[in-house]
Amino acid sequence: MANKPKDNPEDYPTLGRWMNWVDQPGNDRKIFWALVVVCLACFGLEWTYDKHPYFDIESVKGFYAYYGFVMFAGLIFVATCLRMVIKVREDFYGNKSIDTEEYPEDQIERIEHDA
Repeated sequence: MANKPKDNPEDYPTLGRWMNWVDQPGNDRKIFWALVVVCLACFGLEWTYDKHPYFDIESVKGFYAYYGFVMFAGLIFVATCLRMVIKVREDFYGNKSIDTEEYPEDQIERIEHDA
C-alpha cells in the first residue's frame, strides 16, 4: 500500500497559501453574497452620474447589466446547442483507442491504490 502524501498548506506556493481560504467550508456563500453586493452597488451608482451615450438605448439605467446577463445566457444556450452538434459517440475511436490495447500481464506490475 502506497503512503498518501500529507496535504500541508505550508508546502504550497505563495499564491496557493494566499488563496487557501477559498477552500474553507462556507466561503463559497461569502463570495456569492459579496458579488451580489458589488453588483447591486454598481447598479445603484448608475443614478449618481450623467451618461453621455452614443446610442439612446445606453441611457437606460442598468442597460449594461441587462445586456451582459442576456448575452451570457445566450452564450450558455449557444454552447449547449453546439455541444449537441459536435459531440462524438463514446466509442468514436473504437479499436484505435488506447483503452482497447491488450497489455502483457507478465511485463506489468499492478499497483493497487486506495481510492
